[in-house]
Amino acid sequence: MMLRRRGSVTSFYSKFIDSHNLNCGRSSSSSSSNPHRVAASATSFDISSASASKATTDFVSLTRHYGRCYWELSKARLSMLVVATSGTGFVLGSGSAVDLSALSCTCLGTMMVAASANSLNQVFEINNDAKMKRTSRRPLPSGRITIPHAVGWASSVGLAGTALLATQTNMLAAGLAASNLILYAFVYTPLKQIHPINTWVGAVVGAIPPLLGWAAASNDISLNGMILPAALYFWQIPHFMALAYLCRDDYAAGGFKMYSLADASGHRTALVALRNSIYLIPLGFLAYDWGLTSGWFCLESAALTLAISAAAFSFYRNRTKEKARRMFHASLLYLPVFMSGLLIHRRSENEQFLEDKAKGFVKSASSTESSELDDDNGDQNIKARRPYRTEARPPVSYASVAPFPFLPAPSYNFP
Repeated sequence: MMLRRRGSVTSFYSKFIDSHNLNCGRSSSSSSSNPHRVAASATSFDISSASASKATTDFVSLTRHYGRCYWELSKARLSMLVVATSGTGFVLGSGSAVDLSALSCTCLGTMMVAASANSLNQVFEINNDAKMKRTSRRPLPSGRITIPHAVGWASSVGLAGTALLATQTNMLAAGLAASNLILYAFVYTPLKQIHPINTWVGAVVGAIPPLLGWAAASNDISLNGMILPAALYFWQIPHFMALAYLCRDDYAAGGFKMYSLADASGHRTALVALRNSIYLIPLGFLAYDWGLTSGWFCLESAALTLAISAAAFSFYRNRTKEKARRMFHASLLYLPVFMSGLLIHRRSENEQFLEDKAKGFVKSASSTESSELDDDNGDQNIKARRPYRTEARPPVSYASVAPFPFLPAPSYNFP
């Protein structure tokens, strides 16, 4: 009995020692595993940081991708040229003081509407662009952006630009912007695949932005405001005729009905370019005659127009791609120089008023002097005809005769 108890005590003691050792082993193992837990937590923190960095990189990459697509859809460089013509029209229509805030809103609204029109143009011409080397890498033909995405971009930016012009300038400018968007996207774009007259319709589209700027500044359309639109209209014909001649094969592959495709020799294409270049010659004189600029612009514009006309005449005489490229480069130089001349030599309303007032004063002074000379000459003629004039009796002296003998008879000494 005692042995059993001793054995049970011994077994209990051994179990107690084993359980103690087991607990000590667990505690030691848990204490030894703490560095691994710290390392695991540090690893998880590194993974979360890496994932956050990757998300940021992906966001930046995505932003760059769509920003590049929007830039190409908008034809940003062409849209900035449109903005330059609109801003020039605004300054010309502002008179003596230019509202910089309204000018900024006009330029921004014009940029947005132009971006919308160019984006819709590429949506409608996606199949044609895919066939042309010059346009096959655009966002839509290359598949970098979907058609619904491009339509959403074009619609939102077009509506925002029109609303900006309507609220910050006037409804006339907003109406011109909206009508030009419709004319470009829904008339000019499909017409490119139907008839060569699309070039002249496109020239109208290009002539409207400076008129938009003038209307935004003055809330009116006057005869003076037609100088820059007329220049843009006539300038675009030789510009696009040269481009159409240089890219005839590409336009034919794309299915566009350009004027140069029906003119194998290029004679009519060059003649149209030359004729419209000559139409630019009187615009400088009209700008001076209508009081928009000073006389120096008349001379500078004439020299500039003769230069582009000489390039067009050279292309007419020798219809080669080299001559067409030279005329194309001359047209690129013409527009910024012409607009810069308008801005440099423009006359404000105060200058026009002072000049008109000075002219009126000189005219009135000369008319007064001439009338005095006429009077002097008339008196001399009278004296020459009557050298021995007898003194006339005054009317009252006749009344001094009876029955009014009491009235005095004043004497008048005539010279």
